[in-house]
Amino acid sequence: MKTLILDGSQAGDRVGSFSAAALQAEIAKRGWSSEVVVLREKKIGNCMGDFLCWFKSPGKCHVADDQLEISRKFIESDLVIFLTPITFGGYSPTLKKMVDHMIQNTLPFFATHGGEIHHLQRYERYPDVLTIGWQSEPDEQGASIFRHLAWRNSINFYAKVHGCGILSGNQEDRVMEAQLHRLLDQMERHESDAEVTLPVISRSSATPTSVRRALLLVGSPRIEKSSSSSLGSYLFEQLKQHGVESETIYIYKAINTTERLEALRHAISTADLVVLAFPLYVDTLPAPVISVLEDVVKNGTAKTKPTRFAAIVNCGFPNASQNASAIAVCAEFAREAQFEWVGGLSLGAGEGMVHAKPLAELGGQGAPLRKALEMAAGELAQGQPVSDNALKLLAKPLMPEWMFRLGGTIGWKMRARKFGTQKLLKARPYQKAV
Repeated sequence: MKTLILDGSQAGDRVGSFSAAALQAEIAKRGWSSEVVVLREKKIGNCMGDFLCWFKSPGKCHVADDQLEISRKFIESDLVIFLTPITFGGYSPTLKKMVDHMIQNTLPFFATHGGEIHHLQRYERYPDVLTIGWQSEPDEQGASIFRHLAWRNSINFYAKVHGCGILSGNQEDRVMEAQLHRLLDQMERHESDAEVTLPVISRSSATPTSVRRALLLVGSPRIEKSSSSSLGSYLFEQLKQHGVESETIYIYKAINTTERLEALRHAISTADLVVLAFPLYVDTLPAPVISVLEDVVKNGTAKTKPTRFAAIVNCGFPNASQNASAIAVCAEFAREAQFEWVGGLSLGAGEGMVHAKPLAELGGQGAPLRKALEMAAGELAQGQPVSDNALKLLAKPLMPEWMFRLGGTIGWKMRARKFGTQKLLKARPYQKAV
């Protein structure tokens, strides 16, 4: 069995280095081959969400860095093991940066799988996937979110066998080693984990106090010209009508300099309400957004008053339910940052419905979106959590699935025509020649 271990830990992480070494030693005893790729040592750029890996160079990211070779190794492997410290119930930014590039291994076209719309597989076979995370101390809520994300990813990775294990930094080495061996036993027996449900995460029950200052964080690489910006901007236009002072920061600009990142921290420390708007990337947040949230927890300015935190996530699929893992990660961040979680607004088919246009220009089809955000703005301005009515209205599908699939197929082919790649869309660049 050809095994690839993707190590998403940071330098000096004892659990990460121990796990990689213990897994390699045990894999060798079983007669399998293995390779460890330490992701922090590789040059991997952020996925920019431009979909050029589907049109311009089908099956390959057009940016020639180390993620191309890692993607090839992923497809050529029988088993891929993800190693990561658990970050807000999700992956580390280091691992997530590579995971974000995995969309090149699927097709842009859609199919129904388990009652949901997913991208079609590009290759005939994919590796089994074992996801291993660790916490400094056991935490059941974070662990449950992590297991759910690993299970969701296994669907989009088309893994026939998938498993997930969680270690703790306070475990003895022999205990961790035995747990790692059991996980390899599970994969060798071809036993997959069962479907995992998310824990119930309640919104804040704190006494409502009116919001005076709000901060919008836009977590899309397309910055102003993004559906995330359109959704967040409309919400904040409504907050202004309630007398709320507002500021907008684009995360992909803030990460460019130390000064901008410090300004972001300061803006968060002075806000009564922070709203994060972002696109779904492989079932959760884009890697740079996770990195910024991690920085907030590690280096955030001391709070002199409570901060409420909400999120708006939009995905390319019509099923808003596919945003559930991302919403849970946002809620877990709020808990770890000691913010008050006031709700996650979830939209399906964001790319197709909004397409970065101002919501006021969407006409009748944008009416439910505007109404949901207007409702949410009134609640947030009063310091209340977003209501179930607003959440359900935004998440309600705006078109039948068959229409979405048909429109998507036509749209992808039209975009490929600009590059002359219509006949190459199903290319398999990482498939070994027979």
